[in-house]
Amino acid sequence: MKPFFASTIFAMLSTLLFSAYSYAGNNNGIISVKSRYNIVHTVDRLKTVSIKKGMHIFADINHAKGAKNVGIEIPPTELIIVGNPKVGSPLILCARSIAIDLPQKLLVWQDRAKQVWISYNDPVYIADRHSVNKECHESLSEIANALASLSKLAAGSE
Repeated sequence: MKPFFASTIFAMLSTLLFSAYSYAGNNNGIISVKSRYNIVHTVDRLKTVSIKKGMHIFADINHAKGAKNVGIEIPPTELIIVGNPKVGSPLILCARSIAIDLPQKLLVWQDRAKQVWISYNDPVYIADRHSVNKECHESLSEIANALASLSKLAAGSE
């Protein structure tokens, strides 16, 4: 009975958390949050908030800069890889394949209308993708809360 209760709570929490987000088109397991700021300010805010929340920034990949280096022009697109091994490592023990999706990636990008977005993989989607057992949903809930908070703070929607 307890696993059913935990999974029901997780499903309800996920629905509440993710219903407040804007989605850019078909989400395909991706949550996108509209930013009030330009890309540079959004990236800076995302990094600052991540560090304040105790997360580690593993990488910052500027796709637009990389493309420009080979003569290709793409709109501003920057990938920030963040995580907290205290939260992610237990998930890797639950489902080893989830390590391909951890640490989490937050994509800060500008659409054709020059609107900036922060996008990330939906933890519920990741859990389903890797068949994470119900006992590990508490860690997924922590990740969902952290990503929602980071995105909203960096985007200026909180």
